[in-house]
Amino acid sequence: MLIGIDWGGTKIEGVAMEPDGSELVRVREATPRHDYFGCIAVIKRMIEGIESQTGRSGSIGIGIPGSLEPKSRLGKGASSTWLLGRPVEKDLIDALKREIRVENDADCFAASEAVDGAGVGYRVVFAVILGSGAGAGIAINGAAHHGPNNSGGEWGHNPLPTPDVTEIPGEPCYCGRRGCMETWVSGRAFEAEYERHAGTKLLARDIMELRRKGDHLANLLWGRYVNRVARGLALVVNALDPDVLVMGGGMSNVDELYDDLPVELPKHIFSTVFHTPIKRAVHGDSSGVRGAAWLWR
Repeated sequence: MLIGIDWGGTKIEGVAMEPDGSELVRVREATPRHDYFGCIAVIKRMIEGIESQTGRSGSIGIGIPGSLEPKSRLGKGASSTWLLGRPVEKDLIDALKREIRVENDADCFAASEAVDGAGVGYRVVFAVILGSGAGAGIAINGAAHHGPNNSGGEWGHNPLPTPDVTEIPGEPCYCGRRGCMETWVSGRAFEAEYERHAGTKLLARDIMELRRKGDHLANLLWGRYVNRVARGLALVVNALDPDVLVMGGGMSNVDELYDDLPVELPKHIFSTVFHTPIKRAVHGDSSGVRGAAWLWR
């Protein structure tokens, strides 16, 4: 049995799977935000509950926000800032008293979609998360790619390419920089821009519903959003030229993305052709937790 845990900023989710990917149990709890050891306690309780319910023990893979510094194994690059500088892997092992595998949550997402999702049959998968934040993972031959700094796929903290005067210097990002992709293409960024212009707070899905009804402002802001996603991904196509782009996170549920992004993205790349498929993640919000379980595949 393969157990996966997705340690997210708003929820902690667990799954138990058979080696063929069929699910046995799925559980979810709200993340005790800013409570590092509270999160570890939830994970411990969740794994014990899964094993009690199934009557079986399993391998444990855990996807975390951010990543681990390759040598010190301290947490880095996490929007869940209470993990930063913490010996995450060691503390999890101490709590669980067993061997585990820990990887970045976006890398787990990429691996999940590469193994049995939208990336099946593609050698290089670039998996984009457009959610409350923005990030990405890279999978090569079905396995997550990291690099010597454990920073592969940190797309969300590159600056927005070719900004115009209205986009300089950009909004502050939690990482300490300004104008990161995350501040332009996350679901929260889309909602915040609508609020700045309309003076009304709406969820992304409600803004898109207005657009479908012919609202001019919603239509204008959606066009800007797609343009920014395209500019950011153009750098990925130019540098990596992945075999497929797999879209995840809340904004990936917007159907219009798959009509508009393939038209806009080619305008910003160096190549005169663009044949890269852009696909919606098959497992949706479940990809991260399934990818964590696949760490023992």
